[in-house]
Amino acid sequence: MIPLFDLTRQYNQLRNDVLRTVDEVLSDGQVILGPRVEKFEGELCNYLNIAHTIGVANGSDALVIALQSLGIEKGEKVITTPYTFFATASCIVRNGGSPVFVDVDPDTYNIDLNQVERLLKNEKIRVMIPVHLFGQTVDFEGLLFLKEKFGVKILEDAAQSIGSEGKARNKVSKSGTFGDIGIFSFFPTKNLGAYGDAGAIVTNDDTLAEKARSLRQHGSKEKYFHETVGYNSRLDALQAAILSIKIKYLDQWIERRIEIAKLYQSLFEKYALPLKYTKVQDRGYRYHVFHQYVVEFRNNAEREMVKKHLNESKIGTAIYYPLPLHLQKCFKEYGYEEGDLPVSEKLSKTTLALPMFPELTNDEIEQVVNTIREVF
Repeated sequence: MIPLFDLTRQYNQLRNDVLRTVDEVLSDGQVILGPRVEKFEGELCNYLNIAHTIGVANGSDALVIALQSLGIEKGEKVITTPYTFFATASCIVRNGGSPVFVDVDPDTYNIDLNQVERLLKNEKIRVMIPVHLFGQTVDFEGLLFLKEKFGVKILEDAAQSIGSEGKARNKVSKSGTFGDIGIFSFFPTKNLGAYGDAGAIVTNDDTLAEKARSLRQHGSKEKYFHETVGYNSRLDALQAAILSIKIKYLDQWIERRIEIAKLYQSLFEKYALPLKYTKVQDRGYRYHVFHQYVVEFRNNAEREMVKKHLNESKIGTAIYYPLPLHLQKCFKEYGYEEGDLPVSEKLSKTTLALPMFPELTNDEIEQVVNTIREVF
């Protein structure tokens, strides 16, 4: 059996440190916020080279709070992609806004910035939420152009891309730190994952950081005194302590993910398999951290045949995402119909995620590819 992702292999390597840390946290009784959360927030600031980290309960809450910190008003339009996890768009609705979906680039699967530019030329929209999908950074030069030309605020959804980098004006920076505010998810299967739900908001803006920090704790700066209605969304000390262990290994794990992507690529090229994949390129910075390894088939029938054969061979797969957000029932009121965003709709029918995690062995990768070859 080759799983899509296996938490147990990583845990076996970290077990002694994790058990010792859990015992320390439970022994001292400080389990909500406190010094361990502050420690991890500082470590993430250092890793990202950013001024503020606000630990929250999960990535979905991070999006809601970050967007509210930007002052979204009822009915205000916010640009985002339909080819992403649900929370990217639901945070807009939960803040009283209206999502404006823009189709994705057929090669990167990230939001098509040329289409965003055309939209902004015709309509004043104040905020956009680009997603660094599957670990690949959205083009920073393109984002900077939009920000400077149209004054658009950027909330980066970096839930899948911690450690990835982008470049603008010859400066390299990490995803999540380039816009006005950014968010991360530490869901257990992420490149940096907790053993439960966890998330973070990051920014260099002191005012946004103050708002987000208040909102995560019921809109309160001082206990029992509330300036606004916020949320109960605090990163707990146990998850923070575990993340402090793991962040030391993050770059090592990312490099292994890139090695795995290179091996997949070399095998696909060797056997000339009829599928599309993201090629590993040497750009001088880490533009992709391969949170997921997603390949694209020529049509839905081929995708389904390969998926069925891999699953029957006890090889894990997943479809990200089977129905793009603009066609979800809960967003029907915004008027989108099938055919409106053709690239996202095509990808939902033709893409498939293959096993990807740092502890995956080269032999297992070859087995995955050889099993795909059996279909063709």
